[in-house]
Amino acid sequence: MSVAETLTTAKPRSGRAISFLFFAIAIALIVATPFLPNYYVRVINSLLIYILLGIGLNIVIGYAGLLDLGFVAFYAVGAYSYALLASPQLDLHWPFLIILLVAACLGAVTGILLGIPVLRLRGDYLAIVTLGFGEIIRIIINNLDWLTGGPKGIPRLDKASILGIQVARPIDFFWLLLVTVLVVGTLVWRLERSILGKAWAAIREDQDAARGIGINTTNAKLAAFATSATIGSIAGAIFAASQRFVSPESFTLQESVLIVLMIVIGGIGNILGIVAGAAILMLLPEVLREFAEWRILFLGLLMIFLIIVRPAGIVPRSFGPDKLIRRLFGK
Repeated sequence: MSVAETLTTAKPRSGRAISFLFFAIAIALIVATPFLPNYYVRVINSLLIYILLGIGLNIVIGYAGLLDLGFVAFYAVGAYSYALLASPQLDLHWPFLIILLVAACLGAVTGILLGIPVLRLRGDYLAIVTLGFGEIIRIIINNLDWLTGGPKGIPRLDKASILGIQVARPIDFFWLLLVTVLVVGTLVWRLERSILGKAWAAIREDQDAARGIGINTTNAKLAAFATSATIGSIAGAIFAASQRFVSPESFTLQESVLIVLMIVIGGIGNILGIVAGAAILMLLPEVLREFAEWRILFLGLLMIFLIIVRPAGIVPRSFGPDKLIRRLFGK
C-alpha cells in the first residue's frame, strides 16, 4: 500500500474516532447530569443557554456574514418579555408557552427593526451600529424604572409550567433547554441547507454578486436578523424563567462579545463548533475557579493559541452535523 493510500484510509478512521468521542461525551453528559448536584446542573444549564444564543447569532455571522455586536439586545427582549408578563410588576401572570411565543414574535419584530436601517452597511460600520443598538436597549431598560424596575430589575417572577407540569428545579430546566437546543439546532441546520441558506451563503461570499444573480438581498438579510433575534429572545425568556429575576447587568456588551468569541473559537458557520466554543468559554472558568486571579490570563492565552493553531475554529465549517452522522454510522 502506498503512502497516499495509507493517509487516505487513516484520515476517515481518525475522523470517525473523533466523531465517536464527541458523541460519547455528549451522551455521557446527558446521562450523568440528573445525578449531579444542583450547582453543576446550573452550570450545564448556562452552557445550554449560551449554545442556544450561539446558534442564533451564528445565523447572522456564520451564514449571512454580517457582524452583529448587539445580539444581547434580543436576549434582553426575551428575558424582559417573561419578566413583565409573569410577575407582579404589571400584575400579569401569563402561561409560560404563551409568553415564549410572545417573546419569539417580539424578538423577530426587533430583529427586523434593527435590520432595516443597516441593510446598506457592511463590515466595521455594521458592527458599530449593531453595538450601539445593543447599548440603546440596555440603557432604555436601565432607565425605565416604572416599567422594568431600572437597575434593581424585576424580582419574584412566576414559576414556569408547561401543560400543567411545573418547571422550577434546575434539572427541569436542563431537560427543557436540552430539547430546545436540539429542536432549534436541527431546524437551523436544515435551514442552512435550504434555498434561503444558500442565499445567505451567497451574500456572505459577495453581496454584489448575489444581487447580480437575482437574490433579493434585502429580504434575505431581514430574514437572517429576524430568525437570529427570535432564537435569542427564546433563550432570554427561558433564562428569565430559570433565574426568576432579571436586571440590566445580565445584558451588557460583554455578553455579546462572549457569544461572538464562542462562534469564532468554535468554528464560524458550524453548529458543532458553537457547542465546542461554548464548552470552552463556559466550563473552563469553572475549572479554573480556584485560580480566579489568573483565570482571565489563561483564557486569553488559550484564545490566542487556538486562533493561531486553528484559525478556522476548533470545528471547521466543512465538518458539519451531516458529516458527523455519516462517520458515526459509516455512511
